[in-house]
Amino acid sequence: MRRSLRLRNREDFSRIYRKGKSFANGQFVVYWSKQRIAEPFRLGVSASKKIGNAVVRNRMRRMVKEIVRHQEHRIVPHTDFILIVRKPATAMKMKEMEKSVHHVLKKAGLFKPLKG
Repeated sequence: MRRSLRLRNREDFSRIYRKGKSFANGQFVVYWSKQRIAEPFRLGVSASKKIGNAVVRNRMRRMVKEIVRHQEHRIVPHTDFILIVRKPATAMKMKEMEKSVHHVLKKAGLFKPLKG
């Protein structure tokens, strides 16, 4: 995932948590808000110490970023969003995790409508 598409500032995370909307399933939580400067979108991934050690947390972050990178063309533009990884996601295979991320993003309305 390109560096320009990542959220890093504490202020950005705080703004999205405070003023954004959220949706969750068993494995992930997504917070999002519209932002004019987010071109096409910006992503932040949060994995707390509750899910495991640094190796596990970094692996989960890499996997989530890769899943989102593959769906880059489907994500609504001008959106900042944060994906929070929950403990059950650590036991999932990549395909299962991909389905779960798709589910949470679709329910949150972060995918562009399909043409046709």
